[in-house]
Amino acid sequence: MQTIDVYVERVIFQNEENGYCVLMTRRNEEEIIVVGTFFGNMQGQMLRLTGESDYHQSYGEQFKVREYEVIEPSDEESVRRYLSSGAVKGIGEALAGRIVKKFGEDTLRIMEEEPERLAEIKGISLRKAQEISVSFSEKKELRSAMLFLQKYGITNKLAVKIYETYGLKLYGILNENPYKLSEDIEGVGFRTADMIAEKIGIHTDSDYRIRSGLLYVLSQALGDGNMYLPKEELLLAAEQLLEVKAEHIEPHIMNLAVDKKIVVKQDCVYSSAAHQAEVKTAGLLVCLSANRPYVSEELLEKQICAIEKEERVELDELQREAVRQSVRNSVFVLTGGPGTGKTTTINVIIKYFMQQGLHVALAAPTGRAAKRMTEATGYEAQTIHRLLEVSGDMEGRSGYFERDEFYPLEQDVVIIDEMSMVDIFLFQSLVAAIPEGTRLIMVGDTHQLPSVGPGQVLGDIVESKAFACICLEKIFRQEKGSDIVYNAHKIKAGTQIALDNQSKDFFFLPRNDTNRIYNNIVQLVTDKMPRYVEAGPYDIQVLTPMKKGPLGVTALNHILQEYINPQNSKKKEYTFGERTFREGDKVMQVKNNYKLEWEIVGKYNITVEKGCGIFNGDVGKIVSINEYARQIRVEYEEGKMVDYGFDAVDELELAYAMTIHKAQGSEYPAVIIPVLGVPRLLLYRNLLYTAVTRAVKCVTIIGNEDLVAEMIKNESVQTRYSGLRDKICEHTKVMDE
Repeated sequence: MQTIDVYVERVIFQNEENGYCVLMTRRNEEEIIVVGTFFGNMQGQMLRLTGESDYHQSYGEQFKVREYEVIEPSDEESVRRYLSSGAVKGIGEALAGRIVKKFGEDTLRIMEEEPERLAEIKGISLRKAQEISVSFSEKKELRSAMLFLQKYGITNKLAVKIYETYGLKLYGILNENPYKLSEDIEGVGFRTADMIAEKIGIHTDSDYRIRSGLLYVLSQALGDGNMYLPKEELLLAAEQLLEVKAEHIEPHIMNLAVDKKIVVKQDCVYSSAAHQAEVKTAGLLVCLSANRPYVSEELLEKQICAIEKEERVELDELQREAVRQSVRNSVFVLTGGPGTGKTTTINVIIKYFMQQGLHVALAAPTGRAAKRMTEATGYEAQTIHRLLEVSGDMEGRSGYFERDEFYPLEQDVVIIDEMSMVDIFLFQSLVAAIPEGTRLIMVGDTHQLPSVGPGQVLGDIVESKAFACICLEKIFRQEKGSDIVYNAHKIKAGTQIALDNQSKDFFFLPRNDTNRIYNNIVQLVTDKMPRYVEAGPYDIQVLTPMKKGPLGVTALNHILQEYINPQNSKKKEYTFGERTFREGDKVMQVKNNYKLEWEIVGKYNITVEKGCGIFNGDVGKIVSINEYARQIRVEYEEGKMVDYGFDAVDELELAYAMTIHKAQGSEYPAVIIPVLGVPRLLLYRNLLYTAVTRAVKCVTIIGNEDLVAEMIKNESVQTRYSGLRDKICEHTKVMDE
């Protein structure tokens, strides 16, 4: 390690997201390229750097910074260069020269302590002198705040956010109640606030800490899919988190309710946002359904028959009734498993409404699901986010939709596919944007897993029995010799399936040794399945019930990466924790990010479209890793290009293997499902059913036959606390009265 003092002549590169910079600096007559993480504009600054010299293969000699300190310029020339750099708003090169000529080495002290004296210089009014002083002070205050926050392990990006939120009040807030950060600032969670509080010396039984801990437990429950927690479960979880006895925690539940941070209904404790989402969604949905369009039954029957003839399809009575119900009702639900004729029915519904001159919108929760909908119907479908015109940021909001109750959708009919994937917050936004008189048709499979996000919207809507609903059961799509659809329905019914390998598209490999399973999966993905289903290795999807363990997502991705996309001197890599990302890797976004910008590039590298928002479950491919800019570029479906700073790659995971939950709404030519060492909590029927129904041409289950049988036998599902059904029933009762 060595320490050097340098002057920053030029900022060659600066990543606004993570603060990574490449600086052209000067020490006496020597030019030095400096790389490292800095906050604020470094142009013209004097820096004291601690680090080491390093030789980069592509960029030559560099000084890699470990720590740095902004120091005051020590002579008149340094002060002049600093002010000439544009670092202080309102001062250019000529004015900097006049200021330094007047005040010499005392310039910076005067700017800070006696700024009115700047008005002694020709061309500087008293007002301009004050503006210059404010700019100079703000820069110094930000730098001091960043250094202060850095002591608590807060990243540069987050520190800027904290400073912009609180200004100089941040010192008092951190000393009195650092838990306020977790309430006010996105990106600061309870763990971060608790770490700061511990360093400051705040007691573990502090009122602020207990309140924040309760809110954190509810937010974690929301992340697990629960809209609320029973009071006893909330107290138990908070007790374990805070290491404070439940009797000291319980009074704070009522205090938070009084402050409207939470809502307590009987024995159910909601966060305010979760409770509002359920109440608002239920109310909007019931109001929407109250409008019953007039329909001539005789004319409707004639039109259905005409469409059947035109499309060369023949609906059975249940499908025909589904078409009727979609026309008669403003809210209609169509459910059914694979091969039961949902697509045929929807196509007739679309055709009917279009013949009436109505504008129909088709949408699905994910890009993959929307693409499938387009292919199945022949009409263009889009994601729900795009339908609602998602935007990145407005007035501090992290992602919002242009379309809402004040600027509603203009379509006459909205059809949503894969409704089991839609969580409560997305659905709230959707129904808020659907005006009275517009029909909402929801299509899905209630036996699929519930959404990755909170709630169980489709299940609650169906169980409420408040809306017209048809469940298709007859199997139509049954290709000759195909057992995927047949076995899926047997699994759904709890009937054991034949694992005798007499099928041409449904296989079982009995294995009880993890290493053998590894070898078999690699062979299947890289060689056997691509040839069998005529697809590439990237198209074959390994679906596992679990994230951790020898056959969990992390372990399988590590192995598959080495065989599908092995290390190569021509491929750049970036290692983040235990994960290594490599050019050519298949990756998945693991959280909704409404602010993430994407662009679609056309011929000659010209941008043809731009937008915001990449969402949980979106799968893409790493096309480049730029070490100099510290960025990873990922290409998603439709050619969307997204740049991730190295500090943002925690939003990415390898996707050669993924959890069954993450695969919802997607289809693959072939899926491979390892079933060995599965935790008892995950041995349930609809998990296996969801995995099997993701395959188009081939399913291979590999592992223990008894565990497969146990999954089929177990009809229970993971408990998910949701109150939407009850709130729909309450609103319906009020409407009826």
